Amino acid sequence: MNTPAIGPGSEFPPLPAANLDGTTTDISKPAQGADWTMVVVYRGQHCPLCTRYLNRLTSFVPRLREIGIHVVAVSGDSKQQLEGHLERLDINFPIHYGLTTEQMQALGVHISAPRSEKETDHPFAEPGLFVINEKGTVQVIDTSNNPFVRPDLEALVSGLSWIRSHDYPIRGTFGGDRS
Repeated sequence: MNTPAIGPGSEFPPLPAANLDGTTTDISKPAQGADWTMVVVYRGQHCPLCTRYLNRLTSFVPRLREIGIHVVAVSGDSKQQLEGHLERLDINFPIHYGLTTEQMQALGVHISAPRSEKETDHPFAEPGLFVINEKGTVQVIDTSNNPFVRPDLEALVSGLSWIRSHDYPIRGTFGGDRS
């Protein structure tokens, strides 16, 4: 069983991930003039639902930029797997590879073993989405244990716009030791 290591109101940990040029970036930090970050954890190149979701996310990136949210995606794929995946992706946000099992566990995403070598050659994260505010705190979190359940992008982006314009508090923190 997987217990979330972080939750709403928690400090989001540094999340170093590999860029296609071989360098490493802490993808938890906002970039491109934004003050918030949306980290999308996806299963990998073997998942057609991930490909569709990432391509669909592209059309929402301009609206997210308008409200100060930088979008980034990451998987446990290798550089070679990501390069192959790029042939099916048409995205306008940074995408990274090499998320380790330890990083997946620290994030509290569900982890699956491949069904066969045809699927992939490593354990992989099931979908996760984290929105990190300007304080480095998790404002919104969504994780799933399968590829079929993910946030509706229109509802998510509209909700984030509302959250930002109304200084809406972090929800889901009652009863824990999170502030």
